[in-house]
Amino acid sequence: MPSRTETKGVGAISSDGNLSTAHAQTSRKGFCSVRHGLALLVHLCNFSIDSQRMSLSIAMPAMVNSTAQLRPLNASTERPPVDSQDGWNGTLQHSEAMGPVYDWGPEIQGIILSSYNYASFLAPIPTGYIAGIFGAKYLVGVNLLLSSVLALLIPLAADAGVLLIIVLRIVQGLAQVMALTSQFSLWVKWAPPLEKSQLINIAVSGHLMGSFITLLIGGFLCQTKGWPSIFYIFGGIGCACSFLWFLLVYDDPIHHRFISAGEKEYIVCSLAQQGCSPGWSLPIKAMIKSLPLWGILVFHFTEFWIFNILIAYLPAYFNSVLQVNFRDSGVLSALLLGTACIGTILGGLLVDFLHSRKIFRLVTIRKLSTAIGVLVPSVVFVSLHWVRFSFSASMGLLALSSVTGTFCQTGALVNILDIAPRYTSFLQGLSEVFAYLSGAISSTVAGFLISQDSEFGWRNVFLIAVSINMSGLVFYLIFGQAKVQDWATEQNFTQL
Repeated sequence: MPSRTETKGVGAISSDGNLSTAHAQTSRKGFCSVRHGLALLVHLCNFSIDSQRMSLSIAMPAMVNSTAQLRPLNASTERPPVDSQDGWNGTLQHSEAMGPVYDWGPEIQGIILSSYNYASFLAPIPTGYIAGIFGAKYLVGVNLLLSSVLALLIPLAADAGVLLIIVLRIVQGLAQVMALTSQFSLWVKWAPPLEKSQLINIAVSGHLMGSFITLLIGGFLCQTKGWPSIFYIFGGIGCACSFLWFLLVYDDPIHHRFISAGEKEYIVCSLAQQGCSPGWSLPIKAMIKSLPLWGILVFHFTEFWIFNILIAYLPAYFNSVLQVNFRDSGVLSALLLGTACIGTILGGLLVDFLHSRKIFRLVTIRKLSTAIGVLVPSVVFVSLHWVRFSFSASMGLLALSSVTGTFCQTGALVNILDIAPRYTSFLQGLSEVFAYLSGAISSTVAGFLISQDSEFGWRNVFLIAVSINMSGLVFYLIFGQAKVQDWATEQNFTQL
């Protein structure tokens, strides 16, 4: 990490003419800049992680015999989709098995799939803390490589026995969570305020792209090449991405070997007021008392409540409510994720345009984006019960929800970088704990409601989710801010 002296040395440019010149020089580069190249590399990293995370769930129907298929409503909090891959069951049951077949019952399958989460909740906070001090390059690169190698070993582990594949999945879950959490510290040093949303959204869209591609081709690979192929392909892609990561990624622009002087000056000067890395101590008491921070954490809990329900049960909704066969429900889920990926990138560009043109204040942009990302999907989910007999109307509403829901990513979900850039990694890890907790509870509640009442269960699931999501929105709109908090500045930092 750069020292304060180095930062001042590079950033000794006034915020008037020289900075404007540097900005003019770099703005012409557009998406060819090094910082956008970094966003693309993080996108590929997230793509690899999500595709590997989904691979076992996609392959599971082909790995077991036809009498031991996994029940479609086996709840799991894994992100992205866990149970949606049952969409390929109907096709796989009628195709010749390609690869070893195991006699795993529904309980064993559920344990294997959910083992990803057994220790994942332990990693975000310490990982974020360490990344904030030492940087993200090696934390992300090493854990991405480890996850990819473990993906390549899953076919061998399955042959060795259930216990080994469970242990492998636990370690893989830890590695992936560490890679996902630590990457946010990169944007503290790389994302200029006027480009923050677009850079982060390009990176985050990799999650959706990974889910989209895996859902779209995963079942086909299992049918035509054998289920081990899905692990070899996505594991190999992850290894290639990790090598690119080690070669091309730097923790800050100051030490980057290939960045132009103009772009380096622009980034460093635009972030000059942000302060240095946090060191080993944290203002824990001030964080606990910070209502803007609690607004973000509460919103993470409420937003990921509905997110995890959709991830786990959307294909089952297609099948049970819209009467779509399982294979087609997987394709429809993939298409919705594809529209969400496009919406994420466009939303980031729109928000940065509004901010750069000073059309709205940053806090107004954050709250407006969050409100759109909650209110429109809430109307959709309440309406779904009454349009369930129309397939086209239901799909149109779900597509609208997928696109507008991504606006939260340019609102409350990225707001930590605004209020406490020095502690972004640690607080991002803390927010992920809230998200994991929300997913564990919401998936369980949804599964119970659906199993108790097949006709009105989905209506009750959506109404409860909308109520919880709206409460988080109200809390955030009241307490949310977009300025750096006093406890997050170097001058007001108090060691505890």
